[in-house]
Amino acid sequence: MSVTGSTLVLAAPPAPRAPRPRGERTPPRPQGPYRRLFALPGTRGFTAGNLLARLPMGMFGVSAVMMIAGQRGSYALAGAVTATGMAATALVAPWTARLVDRHGQARIAVPATLIAVLGSLSLVVCVRTGAPAWTLFASYAATATTPNIGGMSRARWTHLLRGSPAAHHTAMSFEQAADELCYMLGPVLAALLCSVVLPEAGTFTAAALLLTGMLVFTSCRATEPPVSAGPRRRSPLRALAPLLPLFLATGVVFGSMEIASIAHLDALGLGAASGPVLALQAAGSCAAGLLYGTLRPRGLRTCLVAMAAAMTLPWLAASTGTLLPLACALLLAGMATAPTMVTAMSRVHALTPEGRLNEGMTLAVTAILAGIALGAAAAGTLVDRLGASAAYALPAAAAFLALALALTKVVPVSRTGLVP
Repeated sequence: MSVTGSTLVLAAPPAPRAPRPRGERTPPRPQGPYRRLFALPGTRGFTAGNLLARLPMGMFGVSAVMMIAGQRGSYALAGAVTATGMAATALVAPWTARLVDRHGQARIAVPATLIAVLGSLSLVVCVRTGAPAWTLFASYAATATTPNIGGMSRARWTHLLRGSPAAHHTAMSFEQAADELCYMLGPVLAALLCSVVLPEAGTFTAAALLLTGMLVFTSCRATEPPVSAGPRRRSPLRALAPLLPLFLATGVVFGSMEIASIAHLDALGLGAASGPVLALQAAGSCAAGLLYGTLRPRGLRTCLVAMAAAMTLPWLAASTGTLLPLACALLLAGMATAPTMVTAMSRVHALTPEGRLNEGMTLAVTAILAGIALGAAAAGTLVDRLGASAAYALPAAAAFLALALALTKVVPVSRTGLVP
């Protein structure tokens, strides 16, 4: 009963709740897609090892450049050594992945990682002792045996989530976000260690993280995909050949955007902002990847349209000559790349013959690395000849090229991009 003004209001008491039968539990709240994903037995263990081993992928190059340039006083030598390592990776990585598919992750990944770690340590010794330049090239080339940890992790998710396309989409989105996070934090950590601790600290730390993470990852044997005992299936190269130009063009987007951003900010006298601005782009891609994992997947052409449109924004923002519009444009551009990569990688899963998934994933990554190298070289040439702002035309052109390949049906796409 209550009084409102001069009115007496009689309110009925609330109806009592029906008593819950004894022993009946409160129904649990529905779990989010990522919580359901990591509720699967063994997934947290191999993911922890995966992240530890993946972080060095963004550390080795920066650490080698800073160590060699600091000790030998030559950025040209440092760049040539790291470029040689990338070329060696493009040649060796598919063979390493083929051995992983044929003999199992643990049997191949651990010795291959040990060879890569020894190569990194050899590089430190050769640089420190003033060994001939050819020893630097040979040492860094040995790191090409590093297994594709991202591909092996995706292979585990595919094995665990066979027949659950929605959960598989969430897992692939998480993997893409993890890629972006590690490539965002890795260079920052490497630069900090090399400049504050020791020139060799970045390489030492990366090698320790790689070996530790790989041992943790391969120790989770329950989630490791079984090795096919049947006859060897055909190479995935023929099935993926139409898709590889898309990954090459996407790599050009990544490589050229980084060089264009560094050069443009340096021309504005904001060179110190290069790291945070590039990290902002990677953070946008990481956040978009995680969000995309909670949504219904889109078709590959739809994702490519969005990426092509987003890649024109930095080109337009660069003409303003100020930092804030460019930072916002790079954030949006980064957010457009993650859905494209997730959906394209799903096509790799769908097209790769059974039992050859690590090799198929590594072929896609190799095409991306080749595109990054090509894009970085082309963007550097554009910067020298036409200026830093003009170099932003290259990632936009590469994104539209990828879209054109999909629209002309050169690239095989599906309606949803999910693994069948």
